[in-house]
This record gives sequence, C-alpha cells and structure tokens, in this order.
Amino acid sequence: MNTTTTLIAHDFTEFRAAVSQSFVPLHVSSSFRDGFRGRIRSSAADEVRISEISASAHLVERTPDLIARTERRYYKLSLILSGTGMLVQDDRQAVLRAGDVALYDTHRPYSLVFEESFRSLVLMFPHRLLDMPDEPMRQLTAVRMSGKEGVGKVVVPFLAQLGSNLDQLGGPAGTRLAHSAVDLLGTLVAAELDLARGGADPHHELMNRIRAHIETNLHSCDLTPARIAAEHFISTRHLHGLFQEQGTTVASWIRVRRLEHCRRDLLDPVHAGRPVAAIAARWGFVDAAHFSRVFKTAFGKAPSELRRT
Repeated sequence: MNTTTTLIAHDFTEFRAAVSQSFVPLHVSSSFRDGFRGRIRSSAADEVRISEISASAHLVERTPDLIARTERRYYKLSLILSGTGMLVQDDRQAVLRAGDVALYDTHRPYSLVFEESFRSLVLMFPHRLLDMPDEPMRQLTAVRMSGKEGVGKVVVPFLAQLGSNLDQLGGPAGTRLAHSAVDLLGTLVAAELDLARGGADPHHELMNRIRAHIETNLHSCDLTPARIAAEHFISTRHLHGLFQEQGTTVASWIRVRRLEHCRRDLLDPVHAGRPVAAIAARWGFVDAAHFSRVFKTAFGKAPSELRRT
C-alpha cells in the first residue's frame, strides 16, 4: 500500500536534498537562501508519482552529468497552481502561469526557473506508459499548454483534483487513478500534436489512425504488419517506414503496448482472480511461456512476481 509523504524544508539545504529524493537527481540553487521555505507532498501508484510542491524562488537544472547517472527515462508534467515559472528544454522556453502545464523529458537537459514563491503539481512517469513514440514527443517539450481551453479544460482540473487528494493513490483505486492521469495527458498531447502538425505533416493523420487501429486490436493474433498495412491501403514497406521515422518498429510498438496493458491488468485488483495466462491471452500473447520471458525482460519481474508486490 502506497502512502503519501510530506517533506518540509525549513531551509534551502533541506529543500535541495528533498528535491532529488522526490524526483531524479537535480541541481538546485537559489539566491534567496535566507528564510527559504519549501514543502513537497508526494504519492505514487505503480510507477506514476504525483507531487505537490510549494517553495520559495529557486532554479532547478538537469545536467548531462546527472542524466548519465541513471538509465531510467521519465516524462514530467508541471502544472502551475499559483505563481509563475519558466521551463527550458530543447532550445525552447515556456513561461507558465496558474493553470498552465508543460511537458519535459528527464533524459535530456532542462531548467526550471522560479523567480518568486510558487505552488505546482508535478506528474512523473516512465516513457513507456504514454501511448506515443518518443520522437513526436520532442516537439512538445517546453511548450505551454493552457488548462483554460480545448482538451486542457478537461485534463487540468482532473490533475488539480488528484493533487488535492493524493491519499487516494494509496487506496484500491490508486493504480487506475494514476493510469487515468497518464491517459488523459496522452489525450492532451495528441490534441496538441494535431494542432501543431496536422496541416504540415501528411503522415500525421495516417499514423494516428494506425496507432488507434493497433490499440483497438491488440487482442488479435492476426495483428501483423501485413494486415495493418492492408487495412490502411498502404504497402508493408511504407508502414515500416512510418514507424522507423518515429524511432521504433511495428513489432516493437505492438509488443510494448501489449505488455503495458498486461502490466496494468496484473496490478488491477479487479483482475486479481484472473489467471496470468488469461490476462496474457486477452492482450494477444498466446504462448504463456513466451509471455513470461518477454515480460520479465521488459519489467525485471515475472508476471506472478509483479502481482505479489
């Protein structure tokens, strides 16, 4: 059972230690050390961590040296609840005010600048949880997304409410709530990419349809590149080329999505009575032994081990 933790920093040194303890290793500095105050309240379910941060002015930097210390790849989303902040990554910068969100990648350098006291919510999760290849995501790092228009009007209030009820992540519905937050973020990301690329990239709409088709048919044993290509009236070669442009392959994408759905079901109390083999078959793995091997390779634990955690 996960519990909510609260780290209260009475000075800058305590806050600096709390930041790296709560997230990935980061360099934190501040010109306002006298009277510095900070608080980080966090909770997690599965591999999704949500933190509410209140702090005095400071600078956060994720440097190449710090990145080299870990191989884990995470996305982070910052939602400004009060005050302002600026996110810098991939030669872009986003000035964020209350109700704004922005995405960043812990596997590339970034900076967060807070010139005044602020309060924010940070959602951190592994890359693989988001139903989106890494390459298109590079277009959205350090891009301001508003919570007052479009899909943001749905997603941001949900995240803010979840931040106000972090204890719920430790309950029986915690895993589903955490995954719902990531899924909603994926919807926001997809909507932003549609606006940014829809008219400029002729492959964008086609790739959206193909990914949606794959997601809908993950259970099918006949979900092959040839079948997917035929369903979309393109050649298999063209299909492979589309996925190669996004830094992956068709087979790898299908396998990752199937494994992630299996992982979710194994952690979901609703499916506690369902055999592992039945969950695997539900998502297209017909060979239980093969499923167990690829699952352990992907997650470091056999399916039955994960279920016991």
